[in-house]
Amino acid sequence: MSVIYRNAIAIADKFVPPKLQPLWNHEAGPKTIFFWAPAFKWSLVIAGLGDLARPAEKISIAQSAALSATGLVWARYSMVIIPKNYSLLSVNVFVALTGLYSLARAVNYQYNVKGKDVTATETVTS
Repeated sequence: MSVIYRNAIAIADKFVPPKLQPLWNHEAGPKTIFFWAPAFKWSLVIAGLGDLARPAEKISIAQSAALSATGLVWARYSMVIIPKNYSLLSVNVFVALTGLYSLARAVNYQYNVKGKDVTATETVTS
């Protein structure tokens, strides 16, 4: 597999314009996992944005908490690794933000809306 990858990069090297060579050859550039992992991780942000349209009662607190924690941990990690990976930082900040927003919506629903339903039912039955 690495032979195929190296050959593909050698061919692509010929087509990269001189102005883009610094980006192309950067230690966190498109030739490395440091570029592609954050690029594909944006799909989690898109999924999180899709959850904004979901009703609050259908949002998983555990999943939202896990996404938030993952985003925060990896955002920190992206600043302590060498090379610093600002692409990884940005995607993880957005993962954390979308997770925290969904978590806040779900918790708000559980404690305020659902909690009032339980209280109202107890009052009626008493």
